[in-house]
Amino acid sequence: MPGLHRFYREDPAQFITDWGMTADPRNIERNLPAVTPFLLFPKQEEWVHWVIRCWKEQRPGVSAKSRDMGLTWLATSLASTIGMFTEGVMIGFGSRKEEYVDKLGDPKCILYKVRQFVSLVPKEFRGSWDAKKHAPHMRVQFPSTNSVITGEAGDGIGRGDRASLYFVDEAAWLPRPELVEASLSATTNCRQDISTVHGMNNPFAKKFNAGKIDKFAFHWTDDPRKDQVWYDKKVLEIDDPIVVAQEIDMDFFASVEGVVIPAAWVDSAIDAHIKLGIEVSGKKVVGGDIADEGRDKNAGVVRHGILIETGEQWSGEGGDIYRTTERLFSIADMHGCPEVRYDADGLGAGVRGDARVIKETRKLRTGVECRIVFTPHHGSGAVVHPEEFVIPPPPGEPVDPVRDRKNKDYFANYKSQSWFSIRRRFQLTHRAVAEGLAYDPADIISISSAFPNLTRLKTELSQPTYSQNGAGKMLVDKAPEGSISPNMADAVVIAFAPTERQILGWMDVDI
Repeated sequence: MPGLHRFYREDPAQFITDWGMTADPRNIERNLPAVTPFLLFPKQEEWVHWVIRCWKEQRPGVSAKSRDMGLTWLATSLASTIGMFTEGVMIGFGSRKEEYVDKLGDPKCILYKVRQFVSLVPKEFRGSWDAKKHAPHMRVQFPSTNSVITGEAGDGIGRGDRASLYFVDEAAWLPRPELVEASLSATTNCRQDISTVHGMNNPFAKKFNAGKIDKFAFHWTDDPRKDQVWYDKKVLEIDDPIVVAQEIDMDFFASVEGVVIPAAWVDSAIDAHIKLGIEVSGKKVVGGDIADEGRDKNAGVVRHGILIETGEQWSGEGGDIYRTTERLFSIADMHGCPEVRYDADGLGAGVRGDARVIKETRKLRTGVECRIVFTPHHGSGAVVHPEEFVIPPPPGEPVDPVRDRKNKDYFANYKSQSWFSIRRRFQLTHRAVAEGLAYDPADIISISSAFPNLTRLKTELSQPTYSQNGAGKMLVDKAPEGSISPNMADAVVIAFAPTERQILGWMDVDI
């Protein structure tokens, strides 16, 4: 037993899988027992290891989740396991209402789950623990280790004793989060916020999207128990697209007005070439977004005709543009792309010179001239095709000066024009996939379901918002509400941006 205790103290995820139990009263109607073994699936096990790492390194973390992912059960099981095997630990749980933290006999409460988990593990592990003696209101004690789990609610979260580890449940829904932020700042070195998303106007969303602290995304597609049938059923049950987008699809921007590319359009584009029976062909291009120094990341995305095929990102810390240019060359080589279109504003201005040096070096080393072309993308520059109409007048009708605006009168800069060009592709794709409308195969867009970190790309594509400036021209804000720069999505936009040689049809947007 001492050896087992040491082993499980170092690997709580294994203890939960070996001995933990969970409960779900909905099992009854499925002819299953309400209490079942808690067998962690890979993403749950990964989350446990991630929280332990944050705790040992004294770093905060934030976890966004889809609805019904069992993350509260997982957090309480982890806290209980730590309490049983680690000496002198103080773990706190907080939520917006006391009834969500602890209420006698209520299974939805956090501390009810703690009591049930501990009571169902073998006595050899819980020792002399007795629910009647050691689990009063808002408190669970572990006599064999002198560790404690406590609960707090509302504005009082964090006002109690210091804590080794503190979980804030449904952090995005706190009524006065600024009070909790102030109190918890002095309470623990490892605060873990857990929540479904609730728009962008709250500290939880800003933490998750700002990129300053570690984050963990728990999307419904990470749960092996859920599939498209489950999702479609939930959509029918909820019957509110904003609720579906926030609580199931984890779309922080679902309730934000003026989103350039709605999340539903992005979902329709996943494997759209397969759904519509289109054979992918056409030129291959690498879109490269050059990171600013710090936590921002560089990104390279491969476009093959209408398909967003693959991509990768890497740290921009140190601002080494030469290495970034080498990485873009490598991506182009690996995927047979004759052209790299790169963000030439800011730090990206140095790519042109570095690309020339790399090409010359290759020629000296191999004797063969490198034919990969590097094309600059100046988002802050003027629009292309300035005299063309955004929405061409119907054939035979005179030009309406109000309705029929030219590109130079509609877009504030090339960045806005590029984002609305790809918006149009996603819109046409959604209409073709979801509504069965006619389409030109060259005008749509498809995202490979095998794209690395697909969830992140989907979130980034639906992050930017649009507005109008004083002159009535369209502006795009890529990082609204303090969110981080959407580097992977930027690389996609650069790869598909209209050039002087071609531009995608007409565009429409309701203002």
